Amino acid sequence: MITLTVPEQTTYELHHLVLDMNGTLTTDGVVSTSVLERLRLLATQIEVHVLTADTFGTASQVFQDLPLHLLIVKGRAAPQKLEQILKLGSSSCVAIGNGVNDVDMLEKARLGICVLGHEGASPKAIGAADIVVTSPEDALDLLLNTDRLRASLRG
Repeated sequence: MITLTVPEQTTYELHHLVLDMNGTLTTDGVVSTSVLERLRLLATQIEVHVLTADTFGTASQVFQDLPLHLLIVKGRAAPQKLEQILKLGSSSCVAIGNGVNDVDMLEKARLGICVLGHEGASPKAIGAADIVVTSPEDALDLLLNTDRLRASLRG
């Protein structure tokens, strides 16, 4: 669990990290070594879930050695991503995404982080997030170093 207290506001107790893959964790379907290293570190603190349409057909291979839950979504991804957040308990989830199909999960999760990276981000996803960053590494580093989160979330 990752616990974060924002002075004079609230305490976050995050048990689940729910991530979009394509465009969020990847660029052109490729996940960097630095992202994989951060996911491995985070998996020791929080339960990690990657949800993807697996556009490039590589998700199983990319994440095979990581202690995480991989869910390949079929059809419309947005309802399935929201369903996963609700199933896990939205008040204990942090969601990271960048697309229109991530909007509902970003809004419903206790903490929503949008990645405005090389593949861009939907304006709706940006508006639904609590925090916007410019790389997946930056998003994951917020969870690995919660002082950064505290600075962004305090009033």
